[in-house]
Amino acid sequence: MQLSKWVRTRQELQSLAAALAGARIIGLDSEADSLHSFPEKVCLVQLADEAGAVFFVDPLSVRDLSPLASIIADPAVVKVFHGASYDVSSMKRDFGFEFGGLFDTMIAAQFLGLPELGLAALLERCFGIPLRPSRQKDDWARRPLTQAQEAYAAEDVQHLIPLCERLLAELRARGRDRWVQEECEALAGIPAADRVFDPEGYLRVKGAKALDRRGLAALRELFIAREAWAQEAGRPPFKILGNEAMVGIAGEKPRRPQDLRRIPGCSPKVIQRYGEGIIAAIARADSIPAAELPTVPRPKKPRVPPAVQRRIEALGRWRARKAEGLGLDPGLLLPRRLIEQLAEQDPLDRQALARIEGLRRWRIETFGSEILEVLGGKDGMRGLTHTSRSSGDRKQDSKE
Repeated sequence: MQLSKWVRTRQELQSLAAALAGARIIGLDSEADSLHSFPEKVCLVQLADEAGAVFFVDPLSVRDLSPLASIIADPAVVKVFHGASYDVSSMKRDFGFEFGGLFDTMIAAQFLGLPELGLAALLERCFGIPLRPSRQKDDWARRPLTQAQEAYAAEDVQHLIPLCERLLAELRARGRDRWVQEECEALAGIPAADRVFDPEGYLRVKGAKALDRRGLAALRELFIAREAWAQEAGRPPFKILGNEAMVGIAGEKPRRPQDLRRIPGCSPKVIQRYGEGIIAAIARADSIPAAELPTVPRPKKPRVPPAVQRRIEALGRWRARKAEGLGLDPGLLLPRRLIEQLAEQDPLDRQALARIEGLRRWRIETFGSEILEVLGGKDGMRGLTHTSRSSGDRKQDSKE
């Protein structure tokens, strides 16, 4: 394997951008420090060209990656990722990139109905290449990278172009290349990653529902305090105080820092750094009047009208049959959220189908007629067809 070239200065980055300007296709990946820093950041961007050369762009040395922006946005230059969602949203956040010409080999594998979607499994299947063990848990902000890290980062990107070409050929043979293209276009449009702290997030912590109301108040105070401590320390919240420890503290409600020793997850280091703050959080919870203590909300399940439920079930049966015939995961062919939208909106024609958010052109072009037939057939409407359904029928749907 040839050595990867590091790009650490503005001049080197401009030279790389110039070299890639006429490229037809590039492989692209990134590594971040989400398990080690807070807030997280992209620490390495790997690029591979058609000749197999790999470049490591170091955002810790040259933070402004704008010389690459036009290439990343150019739809004529294919950017091959594997599992692009996290990379795309993170690079949008950190570098302001917009993406065009994106191709995700994981999405391609999904639409080929392959049983294993990981990069290692695909490289083994297509080329017999064993990939090195994952290093995703490494701290990619540390410099210098080890030889093992560099080898892993290079292998993550250097096979993406031939993998793309192999999978694309298989997709074309099955007539599914346009399906993947549209899904990749949608993926390129996802927003930049934006972590916004939700003070109500404590309600989603495992074990919260088992606490009494005073314990729930203590968990809320700890949850909010932990976020502040994480921001101050620049470390992920779970490394400040784990969720299990927070729930244990909220349940026990200790009164002194030394009482924390009996709670799993409260190490001597945690007690030394945050013991007083933890006890203060418990005291704040104790001071809340009983009438103001939080409760776990019990969401009411919306009542689904019988006609809508019939259409949901009919679409579900159609999806199961069709997905089995195509060798695809049913949720990929038609996700549950789309089934529910179709059943609720009950479109009568392709124009109405096109107004279903997220349905995609490929589904309408390939399966639109079948979907409309299912919605209007006996399974969906007790024998009523679209041609026989009147406005009165639709009013009755809404009343049921």
